[in-house]
Amino acid sequence: MALLTAETFSLQFNNKRCVSKPYYPRKALLCYQLTRQNGSTPTRGYLKNKKKHHAEIRFIKKIESMGLDKTQCYQVTCYLTWSPCPSCAGELVDFIQAHHHLTLRIFASRLYYHWLGHYQEGLLLLCGSQVPVEVMGLREFTDCWENFVDHEEPPSFNPSEKLEELDKNSRAIKRRLERIKQSRSVDVLENGLRSLQLGPVTPSSSRCNSR
Repeated sequence: MALLTAETFSLQFNNKRCVSKPYYPRKALLCYQLTRQNGSTPTRGYLKNKKKHHAEIRFIKKIESMGLDKTQCYQVTCYLTWSPCPSCAGELVDFIQAHHHLTLRIFASRLYYHWLGHYQEGLLLLCGSQVPVEVMGLREFTDCWENFVDHEEPPSFNPSEKLEELDKNSRAIKRRLERIKQSRSVDVLENGLRSLQLGPVTPSSSRCNSR
């Protein structure tokens, strides 16, 4: 399979809040690993955005083209540089609901437009449809580095230090994602109370402070 260069991994999975000079575009990359129930060698690859086709849509088409045996169960893990946009989130949910022999897990290095409600709804749609979305940590960055990066040429950085740096940066991103998930829990509780006709519910102060 084609592998990422160490430089591409370092730049594109960079999860700092802002890109340092010299500036460069942070592109959408998706690394996938498909494991069969029988324990055979995993199938791996990576995809990137192409004109009019996001990496997630290309991933769906790639898996569908494999002609997987529907009598077997498969685990698919995806490492993304950006979390899915709302449109791709809907496509992934439809895909996994139509393929009951697949289990999909998504780990993202960064959250895409996480402050916008529409994008938050996309993340919550995935999580509510048995497609857990989590933020990459040391374990996921290490797995991505070991299995999707070409190690023939030594990198211009210390891999151990780089992975530790990514893990450190991911902690704040994980907290953002947890706040998004908690906001849904508050909405569900408030809607439930309204359905019981217990009167108006005052917005939760903890919800206001989460931004």
